[in-house]
Amino acid sequence: MDHSNVILGVCSYTHDSAAALLVDGQLIGFAEEERLNGRKHTSDYPGRSVDWLLREAGITAGDVDAVAYNFQPVGYLYESPAALRLVSSATTRDRAIARAVGFARVACRTRRRLRALSRRFPTARVSAVQHHRAHQLVAFAASGWEESAVLVVDSLGERQTTTIAHAHDAFRPVARTLHSINDPASLGYAYGAVTEHLGWRRGDEEGTVMALAALGDPDRFRHLFARAVRTTPTGFALDPAYFPPRVLISGYPRTSHRFIEETCPERHQSEPVLDVHRDLAAALQERTDQVMLHLARRARAVTGSRRLSVGGGVAANCVSIGRIVQAGIFDEVFVPPAPGDAGTAIGAAIAIHADSRSRRPLSRIARTCYLGPSFRDQHLDLSHWPGLQQKFLGIEVAEFLADQLSHGMIVGLFQGPVEAGPRALGNRSILASPLQADIVDRLNATVKFREPFRPFAPVVLAGRAEEFFTLGQEAPYMSIASGVTDLARQRIPSVVHANGTARLQTVTQSQNPFLCDVLRAFARRTDVPVLINTSLNIKGMPICGTPAMALDCLANSGLDALLLEGRWITK
Repeated sequence: MDHSNVILGVCSYTHDSAAALLVDGQLIGFAEEERLNGRKHTSDYPGRSVDWLLREAGITAGDVDAVAYNFQPVGYLYESPAALRLVSSATTRDRAIARAVGFARVACRTRRRLRALSRRFPTARVSAVQHHRAHQLVAFAASGWEESAVLVVDSLGERQTTTIAHAHDAFRPVARTLHSINDPASLGYAYGAVTEHLGWRRGDEEGTVMALAALGDPDRFRHLFARAVRTTPTGFALDPAYFPPRVLISGYPRTSHRFIEETCPERHQSEPVLDVHRDLAAALQERTDQVMLHLARRARAVTGSRRLSVGGGVAANCVSIGRIVQAGIFDEVFVPPAPGDAGTAIGAAIAIHADSRSRRPLSRIARTCYLGPSFRDQHLDLSHWPGLQQKFLGIEVAEFLADQLSHGMIVGLFQGPVEAGPRALGNRSILASPLQADIVDRLNATVKFREPFRPFAPVVLAGRAEEFFTLGQEAPYMSIASGVTDLARQRIPSVVHANGTARLQTVTQSQNPFLCDVLRAFARRTDVPVLINTSLNIKGMPICGTPAMALDCLANSGLDALLLEGRWITK
């Protein structure tokens, strides 16, 4: 090929491995490895994703000019001597040396990972990108805005946990960090610690705790969390008496004996969920909302911007994002489709593109989410699934699907490129009618195999969203919890959670034509332009990225049917 500026962005070796490819500023694609290898939150090198991207671009590994990695070793190294300051406090003294050693080890490990990437791409320049810079750039570039405040809140990126930046020109982005908060002050760390305490997997099931919070009373532990997660004029701090400082070595618990004594014993996942667990989740979520609002106000003050882009793992907390929108601090709030670490593969590539001073603007990043592999023309062999049958649908596929949904069927939808990020957005979805009285119980018990208190999200035609939801802005990536109208409570209570909100997805014809056609067809039958939209997977498995994964999901769950690239597959 003619020489182009080819940049491969990589998130690898930690969790949520992913890869993105920029060629002269154009995003060729983005893929999360779990969608291709079937291992949720995989830390493997994203080999399948990289191979797909190179095929899409028609190039080989030797054509890659630069590889951008989403962590910098030096950041961890800076924290190593700083950790020794913990010696001065009796509360933290026992962790000082272990913390220093842990951060130094991760710095060395990150250097080894960079060398491993160099071996895979011997002709490319391998660069380490500061983690929060990668988050900032993808959050802002995906917005398509001319400028905005950028708030990144996660568990840890090198030593940073929270940053506020001011960014300009989403197509040639520059993000200037104006304020940062370092570990051990980490909102993501605290939320993960309580998630683990309550018997769910840290780094995976924080959303379950967020859902549980709606069923509890925060009053019981409100004062505890006000002490444990204290706001300051410029941010927040964790009280080490409740959340001991992070040690990047296994065997160091994230909650203290005092935390356990003042709340409840650790819950094992097999034990029942009690009122004390609901109340603890409620107080955690309430405090998270308060801190996120405080940080959003701080971002507004230091940037002067009327728009906010939010990234990092805590940006996946749709309830907190909804609180920020509701507060009216900004005219508009944006969360990219992949706000977590996977998305930093795109952000790292953007950083190297920006640093190269290329005159080429970015393209295919702003306001798009269908970025992964597509299987439209692939031959389908059902011999591995002898219990399944297929027929090819001709025209009026949307009408056919809407009719099946209106009669109570639960259907998997597999079409086009894989979505970016943790939410199914109509290409790898399970769809169902919100008008069925028992639909939530059926989905949780027989399809998703998950906790009965977990809600399901609605997808709605953007032009009719205000009839049912009070958000007042678009929500294309299902990342904001919205209030609901009286009509929603009357007609579609199945999508309204116990706290009176719904994590909605708004969709337009330009974003997903087929999904819009299905919603319109469903509305003609029911006068409701809303469907339940949940991810095409079962609990503990990633969203189905390949036809084989989708067929396994159909065969091993209570799905009634699967619409796979025009094929109607049933049991």
